[in-house]
Formats: sequence, C-alpha cells, structure tokens
Amino acid sequence: MKITITSIPVQDQAQALEFYTRTLGFVKKEDAPLGEHRWLTVVSPEGAEGVELLLEPLAFAPARDYQQALYDAGIPATAFETDDMEAEVKRLKACNVSFTTDPQAMGEVKMAVFDDTCGNLICLTQKRA
Repeated sequence: MKITITSIPVQDQAQALEFYTRTLGFVKKEDAPLGEHRWLTVVSPEGAEGVELLLEPLAFAPARDYQQALYDAGIPATAFETDDMEAEVKRLKACNVSFTTDPQAMGEVKMAVFDDTCGNLICLTQKRA
C-alpha cells in the first residue's frame, strides 16, 4: 500500500495554485474541470515520485467548519519537510509568507508553522542530525 494522493482544503483553487506553485515551488500535475471546480494537483520536485497534493475546494460546509476550527486552534492541516529550515524560512519570508511559529527545536525535529493564504496552517519540519 502507498500514498498517491493526499488533499488539503482550499478556499480558492486559483489562489492555492498560485501559492503552491509560485511561492512554495511545487509543480502543477493535473488540472481537469470537475463541475464548478477542478481536479487540481501539485507535486514536489523534491518529493517521492507519484505523490500528489490535491488542492481540494471547500464545497462542503462541514469541511469549511473543520478547516476553520483547525486554523483557529493553531493546528496545521498538514506538514512538509525541508532539508534546510533556515534557508527555506528565509526564502519564504522574502516571498511575504506569514509564519505563526518561527523555527524551533521539537524533539528530533525543527519545526515552523506558516499560513498558506488558503485557510490553512502548514507545519514545516526538518529532521535534526
């Protein structure tokens, strides 16, 4: 068994595509009409081949409530990993990405949390050597 698609809820798919590609550096993989929304996925050029992130529209009221509850509680919707926390945070801050938690040691990892501009907090991690 393997993970091929995971999703993150987004308030606006076009805005999410802009942020996840231009700011984070992911690459658009699939973009197909799906009723009033799109089947829209991105991949990481550094990640495992075959793993896609679905930028899933918030078309279901309970999903909007859940996203808002996570955000209000300061809980990240998902986590991404970097090999160089300081460089990545510096790069993202230069792109005006807002961090709610600056890099800090948390056991075996360093972590920081940023706002994806699409209604989610994202945890950025780096394994400690």
